[in-house]
Amino acid sequence: MVSALRAAESVTDPELPMLTLADLGVLREVSEEDGRVVVSITPTYTGCPAMDTMRDDLVHALERAGYEDVEVRTVLRPAWSSDWITDDGRRKLAKAGIAPPGAAPRGPIPLRLGPAVRRVTCPLCGSADTVAVSEFGPTACKALRRCHGCHETFEHVKEI
Repeated sequence: MVSALRAAESVTDPELPMLTLADLGVLREVSEEDGRVVVSITPTYTGCPAMDTMRDDLVHALERAGYEDVEVRTVLRPAWSSDWITDDGRRKLAKAGIAPPGAAPRGPIPLRLGPAVRRVTCPLCGSADTVAVSEFGPTACKALRRCHGCHETFEHVKEI
């Protein structure tokens, strides 16, 4: 039988399928208590629509691995940070053409009334000459950017 941890670590993110929940830092803990597997996950942001799918995918993966009693708990503290994405996860994002996030902001974030200023390197050609197209991409945790070097549009996982 595959360990519960290994089974849970194999589950991919429904919105970023090149990453596992472990790569993304969403998978917090897997334990066995009195014959029950308990998995703790943290959403990338409040109201993340992928949480139900993550929960279902974890339960199905553990049931396929032979675990009959599975509970998935949502842990909100501490809040998820894009800093929790593993180095391997960041490499997988870049390989898939998605710019990984930089360091998450620390402390109070000042209110800016203009567009966010970020230096994001193009994952396709490596140019730092990129510009924001939209702060809202295909999912709430990604933005759209365009590279002036290769003229391609790409997604960027936002720093949280």
